[in-house]
Amino acid sequence: MLFLLFFSLCFSCSISPQAAPLSADDEAALNTKRMELYQQMEAVSSIPWYYFAGIDQYERNIRRSHKDIPREKGAIAIYYSPEKWGGSLNPNLNDQNPSTISLLGGLGKDGNGDGKADQLNDEDMLFTMANYIQTFGTNEDYIKIALWSYYHRAKAVDIILGNAKLFKTYGRIDLKGTSFPVPIRSNYSYRSTWGDARGWGGRRIHEGTDIFANYGVPVKSPCYGIIELKGWNKYGGWRIGIRDLNNNYHYLAHLSGFAKDLKMGQIVEPGMVIGGVGSSGYGPPGTSGKFPPHLHYGMYKDNGRNEWSFDPYPQLRSWERIDRQKKK
Repeated sequence: MLFLLFFSLCFSCSISPQAAPLSADDEAALNTKRMELYQQMEAVSSIPWYYFAGIDQYERNIRRSHKDIPREKGAIAIYYSPEKWGGSLNPNLNDQNPSTISLLGGLGKDGNGDGKADQLNDEDMLFTMANYIQTFGTNEDYIKIALWSYYHRAKAVDIILGNAKLFKTYGRIDLKGTSFPVPIRSNYSYRSTWGDARGWGGRRIHEGTDIFANYGVPVKSPCYGIIELKGWNKYGGWRIGIRDLNNNYHYLAHLSGFAKDLKMGQIVEPGMVIGGVGSSGYGPPGTSGKFPPHLHYGMYKDNGRNEWSFDPYPQLRSWERIDRQKKK
């Protein structure tokens, strides 16, 4: 009993407090400020604004996934450790002198001309990233190399470039909106089944929620995102994977087929039909009918280091309520 109490107290202390949600007006003002900063940095660096937006969006989600990284103080969320900013040999972890920072191998730069390289200043943070990328080049191939050199993680590069592609396509960063993955008017049912035991192919847990519906019922994208995966899997059958702007991966499986011309790397948006409910899977390509038709819906979170499954049921209920309200 004492052990459980001690564990509970330690666990509760390790969780960083959540910031209060912004009002719609405050969020709109913050997005306007971010766009101004991205475009300002494009003007001085010749690096298109949407790459800065893609990096910033990726880093913002990383900050919200880690208790050991502080929340951003301003509009920009790019995080530099004191060692990376000031230099690993710098004895002053709070150094703001651009000359000594450069001499000791730090990345920190003065982006607003005040003579200080402040890692909490929005312009300095963006200018530092711009300067780093410029050492490689400013077209997309060189930006990819720069991102790989900075993050040393292929998935980070792919997510950032996907974010940038979305922002470039729509010309804005306030890409919100959701959709329940099957039409509200259709005959469907679901309950929370995440974590249930599964036996086919070896003992494992169910990493998702099953939405039972008639064969061929349209399956829709729940969000703005990029198609990362499309094809066959012996467990999931015909399936699609979508990466959204919050570093979430949406896995939709057991489809009857795909929407026409749907392809890897394609942009999708809320409500866009991407396939149909089916019963494919549990065998080689083309296997179908081993279970009633349903949509397997899984969600995974990437935190910059690894990716894990989490229960999508609360999210599905929320999207369902929003879609029902739209129909009223």
